[in-house]
Amino acid sequence: MTSADLEIILPEIVLALYAMGALLIGVYTRQDGMARTLTMLTALVMVAVAFWVGVSPDAGLGVSNMIVKDGFSRFAQVTILLSAATVLVLSTDWMERYGLLRFEYPLIVTLAVIGMMIMVSSGNLLTLYMGLELQSLAMYVLAALRRDSVRSTEAGLKYFVLGALSSGLLLYGISLTYGYAGSTEFGAIILVALAGDLSLGLLFGLVFILAGLAFKISAAPFHMWTPDVYEGAPTPITTLMATAPKVAAMAMFARVTHDAFGQAVNDWQQIVAVLSVVSMFLGSIAAIGQRDIKRLMAYSSIAHMGFALMGLTAGTVAGVQAMLLYMAIYVVMNLGVFAFVLSMTRDGREATDIASLNKLSARRPGQALALLVLMFSLAGIPPFIGFFAKLYVLQAAVGAGLVWLAVLGVVATVIGAFYYIRIVYLMYFGEADAPLDDGMAPAQGIVLAGCAIIMVVGVVNLFGLEGVAAAAAATLIR
Repeated sequence: MTSADLEIILPEIVLALYAMGALLIGVYTRQDGMARTLTMLTALVMVAVAFWVGVSPDAGLGVSNMIVKDGFSRFAQVTILLSAATVLVLSTDWMERYGLLRFEYPLIVTLAVIGMMIMVSSGNLLTLYMGLELQSLAMYVLAALRRDSVRSTEAGLKYFVLGALSSGLLLYGISLTYGYAGSTEFGAIILVALAGDLSLGLLFGLVFILAGLAFKISAAPFHMWTPDVYEGAPTPITTLMATAPKVAAMAMFARVTHDAFGQAVNDWQQIVAVLSVVSMFLGSIAAIGQRDIKRLMAYSSIAHMGFALMGLTAGTVAGVQAMLLYMAIYVVMNLGVFAFVLSMTRDGREATDIASLNKLSARRPGQALALLVLMFSLAGIPPFIGFFAKLYVLQAAVGAGLVWLAVLGVVATVIGAFYYIRIVYLMYFGEADAPLDDGMAPAQGIVLAGCAIIMVVGVVNLFGLEGVAAAAAATLIR
């Protein structure tokens, strides 16, 4: 390994050494009392690494062409690191209240983040698989972290079984691709695709790879694990699942389609378009009947992944730019909503039923207003920046000649607006019910208010993200 190779993967190495060192210290000292300090320290380390990655120059391919560091991977990695750090800060009080704040928690999250960073910077299908499995194995453990809860154990088991199925599909697709392309390197695969039409075997390999990746982003019809795992996992873990891994999986999806099969857009465009449409409509319609806010957010995430896939379907720089913007805004909206969900307790016990929100505005007016802004933004209602997120992917689809897809996206948006507006209706006009406990941890209140303010202030220029996302997209599609 050369010094250039080491420089490319140094952020991941630093995080791995930190996680392993802290784990050894925790094991041998057995001081769970230091868990809060370790969690905050881990969040600080992630923020520092995010700054490091953000200011680093593009280094191109390295480590025998297995890792690529470009603007696209740096954008995704910074988003992943910052969202994971926010989740750690958000979750500390909740985990402590329910006796789950152990020193292992932030370190397992760190290992998952390392896997995500490898996923988005892979230049080889095998590297991609290794990063994906590192992230998945850590998430399986986190989903079942609440060992005294049947629902949490069930969530971990379902996640593991269905995750193993998706890994099998992905590996089968990788083996077919290797057999017909003669390599697992993205650069070699794209040359085979450039030579002419994809062979039947390589096309089947592409289909299996996309099916395996669709599981990871919870795109319909590969979404079946999402509602049960979101509901059963501890709420901080659900918060993590709804943010950083989604960015990693979507960036990985873009990396495979554009870096490995970028010369075969017509072959995968139809597949991704179908995934987009089915996800948008299934998520929007199924969420209407939900009575638990965590299940509702699960179906909401399925619908939003459909919109993000719409940007990828375009197969253009504008499409990838729209996807990156969409995912960044989606993460902020979800962090804000889950900051509130983490505070939903009744008589000291977790209460995530939507009926608990009845007349929230009378008891907690500031929090109700912040949640209203976030719900309107998730619904894509102007002038909040969630509207612009949807506008960008719709414009990308129209620009690529996929007007029918954009029209279906607008219809799905109208359907999805119902369940977001229903939550607002309950908060302001619902019948008084058993109220939630008053109070919110300082970190949760700050994140809730901060995300709501971003939804409003961001309409000015999207905080400059438009240009950054365009530059990142340009490095992926050359």
